Amino acid sequence: MKCFRNLFMQATVLALCLSSCGGNSSQQGSTENDSTQVCKTSQTSEQKFQATVNFGTGVNVSHWLSQSKLRGEERANLITKKDFDSIVAMGFDHVRIPIDEEHFYDEEGNRLEDGFQLLHNAIKWSLENNLKVIVDLHVIRSHHFNNENSSPNTLFTEEASKEQFIQLWKNLQKELKDYPKDKLAYEIMNEPVAPSCNAWNELIDRYIKTIRETEPDRTLVIGSNMWQVVQTFDSLVVPNDDKNIVLSFHSYDPLLITHHQAPWTAYAYYKGEVNYPGLIIEDTAFYKDLDKEQLLIMRGLNTEWNKEIIEQNLMKAINVADSLGLQLYCGEFGAYPYFIKKEIRLKWYDDITSIFRAHNIGNAHWCYKGDFPIVNEDGSANELPAILTKK
Repeated sequence: MKCFRNLFMQATVLALCLSSCGGNSSQQGSTENDSTQVCKTSQTSEQKFQATVNFGTGVNVSHWLSQSKLRGEERANLITKKDFDSIVAMGFDHVRIPIDEEHFYDEEGNRLEDGFQLLHNAIKWSLENNLKVIVDLHVIRSHHFNNENSSPNTLFTEEASKEQFIQLWKNLQKELKDYPKDKLAYEIMNEPVAPSCNAWNELIDRYIKTIRETEPDRTLVIGSNMWQVVQTFDSLVVPNDDKNIVLSFHSYDPLLITHHQAPWTAYAYYKGEVNYPGLIIEDTAFYKDLDKEQLLIMRGLNTEWNKEIIEQNLMKAINVADSLGLQLYCGEFGAYPYFIKKEIRLKWYDDITSIFRAHNIGNAHWCYKGDFPIVNEDGSANELPAILTKK
Protein backbone atom coordinates (compact mmCIF):
# COMPACT_ATOMS: atom_id res chain seq x y z
CA MET A 1 0.00 0.00 0.00
CA LYS A 2 1.01 3.62 -0.36
CA CYS A 3 2.76 4.45 2.86
CA PHE A 4 1.72 8.04 3.61
CA ARG A 5 4.25 8.41 6.42
CA ASN A 6 4.46 12.20 6.18
CA LEU A 7 1.21 13.48 4.82
CA PHE A 8 2.03 17.09 5.68
CA MET A 9 5.19 16.94 3.59
CA GLN A 10 3.35 15.35 0.66
CA ALA A 11 0.54 17.89 0.79
CA THR A 12 3.06 20.73 0.80
CA VAL A 13 4.99 19.30 -2.15
CA LEU A 14 1.78 18.70 -4.07
CA ALA A 15 0.66 22.28 -3.50
CA LEU A 16 3.99 23.54 -4.82
CA CYS A 17 3.72 21.30 -7.86
CA LEU A 18 0.21 22.48 -8.63
CA SER A 19 1.27 26.09 -8.39
CA SER A 20 4.16 25.50 -10.77
CA CYS A 21 2.46 23.08 -13.19
CA GLY A 22 -1.10 24.17 -13.08
CA GLY A 23 -2.16 23.06 -16.55
CA ASN A 24 -1.03 26.46 -17.78
CA SER A 25 0.40 26.39 -21.28
CA SER A 26 2.90 29.16 -20.56
CA GLN A 27 4.43 26.99 -17.86
CA GLN A 28 4.46 23.80 -19.88
CA GLY A 29 6.19 24.96 -23.00
CA SER A 30 9.65 23.61 -22.29
CA THR A 31 8.77 20.11 -23.52
CA GLU A 32 9.07 20.46 -27.28
CA ASN A 33 8.55 17.67 -29.79
CA ASP A 34 5.53 16.12 -31.46
CA SER A 35 3.74 16.00 -28.10
CA THR A 36 0.79 18.10 -27.06
CA GLN A 37 -0.39 19.10 -23.62
CA VAL A 38 -3.38 17.04 -22.75
CA CYS A 39 -5.38 20.12 -21.80
CA LYS A 40 -4.86 21.58 -25.30
CA THR A 41 -6.19 18.69 -27.37
CA SER A 42 -9.58 18.69 -29.00
CA GLN A 43 -10.54 15.05 -29.48
CA THR A 44 -13.83 13.94 -27.97
CA SER A 45 -14.75 10.79 -26.10
CA GLU A 46 -16.50 9.58 -29.27
CA GLN A 47 -13.07 9.57 -30.96
CA LYS A 48 -11.43 7.59 -28.17
CA PHE A 49 -8.61 5.34 -29.32
CA GLN A 50 -8.72 1.63 -28.66
CA ALA A 51 -5.30 0.68 -27.32
CA THR A 52 -3.84 -2.72 -28.09
CA VAL A 53 -4.66 -3.74 -24.50
CA ASN A 54 -7.98 -2.76 -22.98
CA PHE A 55 -8.26 -3.17 -19.21
CA GLY A 56 -11.38 -3.93 -17.23
CA THR A 57 -11.21 -4.92 -13.56
CA GLY A 58 -7.95 -6.18 -12.10
CA VAL A 59 -5.89 -6.48 -8.96
CA ASN A 60 -2.35 -5.61 -7.89
CA VAL A 61 -0.15 -8.61 -7.10
CA SER A 62 1.94 -6.56 -4.74
CA HIS A 63 4.50 -6.97 -1.95
CA TRP A 64 6.02 -9.89 -3.81
CA LEU A 65 8.47 -8.61 -6.43
CA SER A 66 8.18 -5.14 -4.96
CA GLN A 67 8.32 -3.56 -1.51
CA SER A 68 9.40 -6.86 -0.02
CA LYS A 69 12.56 -8.20 1.60
CA LEU A 70 11.51 -11.79 0.97
CA ARG A 71 13.87 -13.86 -1.15
CA GLY A 72 14.46 -17.49 -1.99
CA GLU A 73 11.77 -20.07 -1.29
CA GLU A 74 9.81 -17.74 0.97
CA ARG A 75 9.34 -15.27 -1.90
CA ALA A 76 8.72 -18.02 -4.46
CA ASN A 77 6.03 -19.63 -2.30
CA LEU A 78 4.20 -16.39 -1.51
CA ILE A 79 2.62 -16.19 -4.98
CA THR A 80 2.17 -19.32 -7.10
CA LYS A 81 0.10 -20.52 -10.05
CA LYS A 82 -2.89 -21.20 -7.82
CA ASP A 83 -3.07 -17.49 -7.00
CA PHE A 84 -3.49 -16.58 -10.67
CA ASP A 85 -6.03 -19.39 -11.05
CA SER A 86 -7.89 -17.87 -8.12
CA ILE A 87 -7.74 -14.32 -9.47
CA VAL A 88 -9.36 -15.28 -12.76
CA ALA A 89 -11.93 -17.45 -10.96
CA MET A 90 -12.96 -14.39 -8.93
CA GLY A 91 -13.82 -12.59 -12.16
CA PHE A 92 -10.81 -10.31 -12.71
CA ASP A 93 -9.49 -9.78 -16.24
CA HIS A 94 -5.97 -8.51 -15.52
CA VAL A 95 -3.20 -8.16 -12.98
CA ARG A 96 -0.86 -5.28 -12.29
CA ILE A 97 2.48 -6.66 -11.15
CA PRO A 98 4.66 -4.11 -9.32
CA ILE A 99 8.38 -4.83 -9.64
CA ASP A 100 11.39 -3.22 -7.96
CA GLU A 101 14.83 -2.83 -9.49
CA GLU A 102 16.49 -4.51 -6.52
CA HIS A 103 14.62 -7.77 -7.20
CA PHE A 104 16.09 -7.98 -10.72
CA TYR A 105 19.50 -6.29 -10.65
CA ASP A 106 22.11 -5.96 -7.95
CA GLU A 107 23.85 -2.67 -7.23
CA GLU A 108 26.47 -3.40 -9.90
CA GLY A 109 23.76 -3.98 -12.50
CA ASN A 110 24.10 -7.76 -12.62
CA ARG A 111 20.96 -9.74 -13.39
CA LEU A 112 19.27 -11.62 -10.57
CA GLU A 113 17.94 -14.64 -12.41
CA ASP A 114 15.58 -15.82 -9.69
CA GLY A 115 13.66 -12.54 -9.83
CA PHE A 116 13.29 -12.75 -13.59
CA GLN A 117 12.17 -16.37 -13.36
CA LEU A 118 9.39 -15.43 -10.96
CA LEU A 119 8.25 -12.60 -13.22
CA HIS A 120 8.18 -14.88 -16.25
CA ASN A 121 6.27 -17.46 -14.22
CA ALA A 122 3.71 -14.85 -13.24
CA ILE A 123 3.22 -13.70 -16.83
CA LYS A 124 2.97 -17.29 -18.04
CA TRP A 125 0.38 -18.16 -15.39
CA SER A 126 -1.56 -15.01 -16.25
CA LEU A 127 -1.62 -15.72 -19.97
CA GLU A 128 -2.65 -19.32 -19.38
CA ASN A 129 -5.65 -17.90 -17.52
CA ASN A 130 -6.35 -15.30 -20.21
CA LEU A 131 -5.41 -12.56 -17.75
CA LYS A 132 -3.86 -9.42 -19.18
CA VAL A 133 -0.76 -8.05 -17.46
CA ILE A 134 0.68 -4.67 -16.57
CA VAL A 135 4.33 -4.81 -15.57
CA ASP A 136 4.70 -1.79 -13.29
CA LEU A 137 8.19 -0.50 -12.50
CA HIS A 138 7.39 0.41 -8.92
CA VAL A 139 10.61 1.36 -7.15
CA ILE A 140 14.11 1.97 -8.52
CA ARG A 141 17.27 2.83 -6.67
CA SER A 142 17.17 6.43 -7.84
CA HIS A 143 13.48 7.00 -7.08
CA HIS A 144 11.02 5.93 -4.40
CA PHE A 145 7.55 7.48 -4.37
CA ASN A 146 7.84 8.10 -0.62
CA ASN A 147 11.56 8.85 -0.71
CA GLU A 148 12.30 5.70 1.31
CA ASN A 149 15.47 4.69 -0.51
CA SER A 150 18.64 4.46 1.52
CA SER A 151 19.84 7.56 -0.37
CA PRO A 152 17.98 10.61 -1.75
CA ASN A 153 16.03 10.40 -4.99
CA THR A 154 18.29 11.44 -7.84
CA LEU A 155 16.22 10.44 -10.88
CA PHE A 156 15.24 14.00 -11.73
CA THR A 157 18.41 15.75 -10.59
CA GLU A 158 21.24 13.71 -12.10
CA GLU A 159 21.66 12.91 -15.78
CA ALA A 160 23.39 9.63 -14.91
CA SER A 161 20.27 8.48 -13.03
CA LYS A 162 18.04 9.39 -15.98
CA GLU A 163 20.24 7.42 -18.34
CA GLN A 164 20.29 4.47 -15.95
CA PHE A 165 16.48 4.57 -15.88
CA ILE A 166 16.29 4.46 -19.66
CA GLN A 167 18.83 1.64 -19.77
CA LEU A 168 16.87 -0.26 -17.13
CA TRP A 169 13.80 -0.07 -19.34
CA LYS A 170 15.80 -1.15 -22.40
CA ASN A 171 16.85 -4.23 -20.47
CA LEU A 172 13.31 -4.92 -19.26
CA GLN A 173 12.00 -4.43 -22.77
CA LYS A 174 14.39 -7.05 -24.14
CA GLU A 175 13.03 -9.40 -21.49
CA LEU A 176 9.35 -8.69 -22.19
CA LYS A 177 9.09 -7.77 -25.86
CA ASP A 178 8.12 -11.24 -27.07
CA TYR A 179 4.94 -11.37 -24.98
CA PRO A 180 1.73 -10.68 -26.91
CA LYS A 181 1.08 -6.98 -27.40
CA ASP A 182 -2.63 -7.50 -26.82
CA LYS A 183 -1.96 -9.10 -23.44
CA LEU A 184 0.93 -7.28 -21.77
CA ALA A 185 1.56 -3.56 -21.13
CA TYR A 186 4.43 -1.59 -19.60
CA GLU A 187 3.89 0.98 -16.87
CA ILE A 188 6.72 3.50 -17.02
CA MET A 189 7.00 4.06 -13.25
CA ASN A 190 4.81 4.13 -10.19
CA GLU A 191 3.85 7.47 -8.66
CA PRO A 192 6.55 9.83 -9.91
CA VAL A 193 7.57 12.61 -7.53
CA ALA A 194 9.46 15.05 -9.73
CA PRO A 195 10.40 18.58 -8.65
CA SER A 196 8.35 19.94 -11.55
CA CYS A 197 5.83 18.52 -13.97
CA ASN A 198 8.13 19.49 -16.85
CA ALA A 199 10.86 17.27 -15.39
CA TRP A 200 8.48 14.30 -15.43
CA ASN A 201 7.22 15.12 -18.93
CA GLU A 202 10.77 15.26 -20.28
CA LEU A 203 11.52 11.80 -18.86
CA ILE A 204 8.25 10.47 -20.30
CA ASP A 205 9.31 11.76 -23.70
CA ARG A 206 12.67 9.99 -23.51
CA TYR A 207 11.02 6.79 -22.33
CA ILE A 208 8.38 6.72 -25.06
CA LYS A 209 10.92 7.39 -27.79
CA THR A 210 13.08 4.55 -26.45
CA ILE A 211 10.24 2.02 -26.34
CA ARG A 212 8.81 3.06 -29.69
CA GLU A 213 12.11 2.41 -31.48
CA THR A 214 11.29 -1.30 -31.45
CA GLU A 215 7.71 -1.57 -30.17
CA PRO A 216 5.42 0.96 -31.83
CA ASP A 217 2.31 -0.94 -30.75
CA ARG A 218 3.09 -1.84 -27.14
CA THR A 219 0.57 -0.36 -24.72
CA LEU A 220 2.22 2.05 -22.28
CA VAL A 221 0.58 3.04 -18.99
CA ILE A 222 1.51 6.56 -17.89
CA GLY A 223 0.44 8.61 -14.89
CA SER A 224 0.92 12.24 -13.93
CA ASN A 225 3.41 13.81 -11.54
CA MET A 226 3.02 13.75 -7.75
CA TRP A 227 1.81 10.25 -6.95
CA GLN A 228 -0.44 10.02 -10.02
CA VAL A 229 -3.05 12.25 -8.43
CA VAL A 230 -5.79 13.62 -10.65
CA GLN A 231 -4.93 17.20 -9.68
CA THR A 232 -1.83 17.18 -11.91
CA PHE A 233 -3.43 15.47 -14.90
CA ASP A 234 -3.76 18.62 -16.98
CA SER A 235 0.00 19.13 -16.75
CA LEU A 236 0.79 15.73 -18.25
CA VAL A 237 2.34 15.71 -21.74
CA VAL A 238 2.02 12.68 -24.02
CA PRO A 239 2.18 12.32 -27.82
CA ASN A 240 -1.10 13.36 -29.37
CA ASP A 241 -1.09 10.67 -32.05
CA ASP A 242 -0.13 7.57 -30.07
CA LYS A 243 -3.20 5.41 -29.55
CA ASN A 244 -1.34 2.86 -27.43
CA ILE A 245 -1.11 4.99 -24.30
CA VAL A 246 -3.32 4.48 -21.27
CA LEU A 247 -3.52 7.34 -18.76
CA SER A 248 -3.38 6.19 -15.15
CA PHE A 249 -4.34 7.77 -11.83
CA HIS A 250 -4.47 6.48 -8.26
CA SER A 251 -7.38 7.18 -5.94
CA TYR A 252 -7.49 6.83 -2.16
CA ASP A 253 -9.80 9.71 -1.30
CA PRO A 254 -10.95 10.32 1.33
CA LEU A 255 -7.82 9.31 3.21
CA LEU A 256 -9.45 9.34 6.63
CA ILE A 257 -11.74 6.59 5.36
CA THR A 258 -9.36 4.54 3.20
CA HIS A 259 -6.50 4.74 5.73
CA HIS A 260 -8.36 4.82 9.02
CA GLN A 261 -5.82 3.92 11.73
CA ALA A 262 -3.35 2.60 9.18
CA PRO A 263 -0.17 2.55 11.29
CA TRP A 264 2.10 4.13 8.66
CA THR A 265 0.05 7.32 8.31
CA ALA A 266 0.60 10.73 9.86
CA TYR A 267 -2.81 10.58 11.55
CA ALA A 268 -2.92 7.04 12.95
CA TYR A 269 -3.31 8.57 16.41
CA TYR A 270 -6.99 9.20 15.69
CA LYS A 271 -8.88 6.18 17.06
CA GLY A 272 -12.41 7.56 17.05
CA GLU A 273 -15.37 7.04 14.75
CA VAL A 274 -15.36 7.94 11.07
CA ASN A 275 -18.38 8.46 8.84
CA TYR A 276 -19.08 8.04 5.14
CA PRO A 277 -20.93 9.56 3.39
CA GLY A 278 -20.98 12.95 5.09
CA LEU A 279 -18.55 14.77 7.34
CA ILE A 280 -15.93 12.17 8.20
CA ILE A 281 -15.35 13.13 11.85
CA GLU A 282 -18.24 14.92 13.51
CA ASP A 283 -16.87 15.16 17.04
CA THR A 284 -13.73 17.30 16.77
CA ALA A 285 -13.12 17.77 20.48
CA PHE A 286 -9.80 15.92 20.05
CA TYR A 287 -8.48 18.86 17.99
CA LYS A 288 -7.53 20.63 21.23
CA ASP A 289 -4.88 17.98 21.96
CA LEU A 290 -3.14 18.21 18.56
CA ASP A 291 0.02 20.08 17.76
CA LYS A 292 0.06 22.68 14.99
CA GLU A 293 1.07 20.28 12.22
CA GLN A 294 -1.41 17.59 13.28
CA LEU A 295 -4.20 20.16 13.45
CA LEU A 296 -3.40 21.40 9.96
CA ILE A 297 -3.51 17.85 8.60
CA MET A 298 -6.76 16.89 10.30
CA ARG A 299 -8.59 20.06 9.35
CA GLY A 300 -7.52 19.57 5.76
CA LEU A 301 -8.69 15.96 5.67
CA ASN A 302 -11.83 16.16 7.79
CA THR A 303 -14.28 17.38 5.19
CA GLU A 304 -17.54 16.13 3.71
CA TRP A 305 -17.35 13.26 1.23
CA ASN A 306 -19.87 11.31 -0.80
CA LYS A 307 -20.11 9.64 -4.19
CA GLU A 308 -20.82 12.89 -6.01
CA ILE A 309 -17.76 14.60 -4.50
CA ILE A 310 -15.50 11.67 -5.38
CA GLU A 311 -16.82 11.68 -8.93
CA GLN A 312 -16.37 15.43 -9.27
CA ASN A 313 -12.76 15.11 -8.07
CA LEU A 314 -12.09 12.50 -10.74
CA MET A 315 -13.56 14.59 -13.54
CA LYS A 316 -10.23 16.29 -14.29
CA ALA A 317 -8.69 12.93 -15.19
CA ILE A 318 -11.83 11.85 -17.04
CA ASN A 319 -11.90 15.07 -19.07
CA VAL A 320 -8.19 14.88 -19.89
CA ALA A 321 -8.50 11.30 -21.14
CA ASP A 322 -11.57 12.19 -23.17
CA SER A 323 -9.84 15.24 -24.69
CA LEU A 324 -7.02 13.00 -25.90
CA GLY A 325 -9.24 10.11 -26.88
CA LEU A 326 -7.28 7.80 -24.59
CA GLN A 327 -8.29 5.08 -22.17
CA LEU A 328 -8.37 6.06 -18.50
CA TYR A 329 -7.22 3.65 -15.83
CA CYS A 330 -7.10 3.68 -12.03
CA GLY A 331 -4.01 1.66 -11.15
CA GLU A 332 -4.59 1.72 -7.40
CA PHE A 333 -7.47 2.20 -4.98
CA GLY A 334 -8.51 0.48 -1.80
CA ALA A 335 -9.43 0.83 1.88
CA TYR A 336 -7.53 -0.48 4.90
CA PRO A 337 -9.99 -2.96 6.43
CA TYR A 338 -8.95 -3.53 10.03
CA PHE A 339 -10.37 -0.64 12.07
CA ILE A 340 -13.19 0.89 10.05
CA LYS A 341 -16.77 -0.31 10.24
CA LYS A 342 -17.46 -2.80 7.48
CA GLU A 343 -20.61 -1.08 6.25
CA ILE A 344 -18.78 2.24 5.82
CA ARG A 345 -15.88 0.63 3.99
CA LEU A 346 -18.14 -1.33 1.65
CA LYS A 347 -20.25 1.76 0.95
CA TRP A 348 -17.08 3.55 -0.22
CA TYR A 349 -16.16 0.57 -2.41
CA ASP A 350 -19.62 0.47 -3.93
CA ASP A 351 -19.47 4.19 -4.72
CA ILE A 352 -16.04 4.28 -6.32
CA THR A 353 -16.53 1.14 -8.39
CA SER A 354 -19.86 2.43 -9.68
CA ILE A 355 -18.05 5.60 -10.79
CA PHE A 356 -15.50 3.47 -12.62
CA ARG A 357 -18.26 1.60 -14.41
CA ALA A 358 -20.18 4.74 -15.28
CA HIS A 359 -17.13 6.29 -16.94
CA ASN A 360 -15.63 3.10 -18.38
CA ILE A 361 -12.50 3.42 -16.23
CA GLY A 362 -10.35 0.29 -16.06
CA ASN A 363 -9.02 -0.34 -12.57
CA ALA A 364 -6.83 -2.52 -10.37
CA HIS A 365 -7.54 -2.87 -6.68
CA TRP A 366 -4.68 -2.46 -4.21
CA CYS A 367 -4.13 -5.27 -3.52
CA TYR A 368 -4.40 -9.06 -3.63
CA LYS A 369 -2.81 -10.61 -0.53
CA GLY A 370 -1.19 -7.60 1.10
CA ASP A 371 -2.45 -4.95 3.49
CA PHE A 372 -5.75 -4.37 1.62
CA PRO A 373 -6.50 -8.00 0.73
CA ILE A 374 -9.30 -9.40 -1.40
CA VAL A 375 -8.75 -12.86 0.09
CA ASN A 376 -9.06 -14.42 3.51
CA GLU A 377 -6.13 -16.07 5.26
CA ASP A 378 -6.99 -19.41 3.65
CA GLY A 379 -6.88 -17.81 0.18
CA SER A 380 -10.63 -17.82 -0.38
CA ALA A 381 -12.33 -14.67 -1.66
CA ASN A 382 -13.57 -12.21 0.94
CA GLU A 383 -16.47 -9.83 0.30
CA LEU A 384 -14.55 -7.54 -2.08
CA PRO A 385 -14.29 -9.47 -5.38
CA ALA A 386 -18.07 -9.56 -5.73
CA ILE A 387 -18.20 -5.76 -5.35
CA LEU A 388 -15.19 -5.09 -7.57
CA THR A 389 -16.27 -7.34 -10.41
CA LYS A 390 -20.04 -7.25 -9.89
CA LYS A 391 -20.18 -11.01 -10.40
